[in-house]
Amino acid sequence: MFIELAEFLRCPTDDSEAYCVVVPDEMIGRTIVTGAIGCPTSQREYRIDNGIADFCPADPSFQWPAPTSEVSTDGQTVQALLGLATPGGYVVVVGSAGVLAADLVERIGGVHLVALNPPDEVEPSSSVSVLRGPVPLPLRTSMARGVVVGREYAKEPWLSDTSRILLKGLRMVVLCEGVTVPGMQTVASGEGVWVGSRL
Repeated sequence: MFIELAEFLRCPTDDSEAYCVVVPDEMIGRTIVTGAIGCPTSQREYRIDNGIADFCPADPSFQWPAPTSEVSTDGQTVQALLGLATPGGYVVVVGSAGVLAADLVERIGGVHLVALNPPDEVEPSSSVSVLRGPVPLPLRTSMARGVVVGREYAKEPWLSDTSRILLKGLRMVVLCEGVTVPGMQTVASGEGVWVGSRL
């Protein structure tokens, strides 16, 4: 996990969005390989192992969307739909959209990718942080310059919470058509994707 991402983490069990405390055990460059994430408010602790920050609930009955590695479009199209051409900040890719992370990193230089609940083949790197977690997402409100949501996560409460992390006026791309997202204005829908702008 990218060390600077610590500033934008939140505990999924704490509504106050209090800052988390990140304690690295092992680092390579600016990437945390192992460590711990603690929430001072909820007193909960989460692990970082093999570069992956794990916010998953201990409840074995929690149901995750069915995993898939299939996506309906490519990185070039998604970059164009996001409308990002300048460096800096974070783009969050959710679920199967995580398979586009490496391609998006190359196309949008200087932007760090956060892959939330990606397929197992998506590995953390110096440009891609991998997080696993429920809703509410373990990311602070209005922290992302763009969000890309995989088809299997194109439902509530995932859509509402992914729109929460997006900066106002910027775009979310959902890898299926015809969705409705609270707080978002539809920009386009068709060819297997929906694009919205946060109000």
